[in-house]
Amino acid sequence: MTPRGALPILSGVSLSLNRGDAVAVMGPSGSGKSTLLYILGALEPPTSGAVTLDGRNPFALGERELATFRNREVGFLFQDHCLLPQCSVLENVLTPTLVARGGDNYGERARALLEQVGLAERLRHRPAELSGGEKQRAALARALMMRPTLLLCDEPTGNLDQRAAERVASLLLELHREQQTVLVVVTHSPELAARFPARYRLTEQTLQREP
Repeated sequence: MTPRGALPILSGVSLSLNRGDAVAVMGPSGSGKSTLLYILGALEPPTSGAVTLDGRNPFALGERELATFRNREVGFLFQDHCLLPQCSVLENVLTPTLVARGGDNYGERARALLEQVGLAERLRHRPAELSGGEKQRAALARALMMRPTLLLCDEPTGNLDQRAAERVASLLLELHREQQTVLVVVTHSPELAARFPARYRLTEQTLQREP
């Protein structure tokens, strides 16, 4: 909402995905790509329409239940890794477990994920001691820590050089296939989008699948 009234960002957008699906969403800056991710991730409610994940509408939940839903069902990977600078790599990966109950094997899972992304020797390092690609790989491990149904990525390779971007993209798709998440990535990178089996373009508030 603006002083002059409502400002439409998305209109008539419809997207249905199944376990194991992986899609890339492209579009110009300001087209609503990030807004789409925030709605899918239950961070921002739509003004109309509905969002369901495994038959549940997250926006029908109470505040506490919604927070639990996001923690358990949705993983986020942003362009800026958003790692806590005061925490080690292992501690960063474990942060989603701080509000979860049970899970005595969380430490074991975190170490296994860090080994998968090539950071087994970096567990005790702080983010400042890592390269950009290593930070993003640590953030990917954190996003997958709770075995989310939905993995949402906002420009995951946008701040990386070509080599680091290719490695992060390969790991992202590999871990997605292994864990059978629903993967949605928004990107400006044609190279990253080309690696996805389904590609969409967001323009003029609508979402269209590309051939």
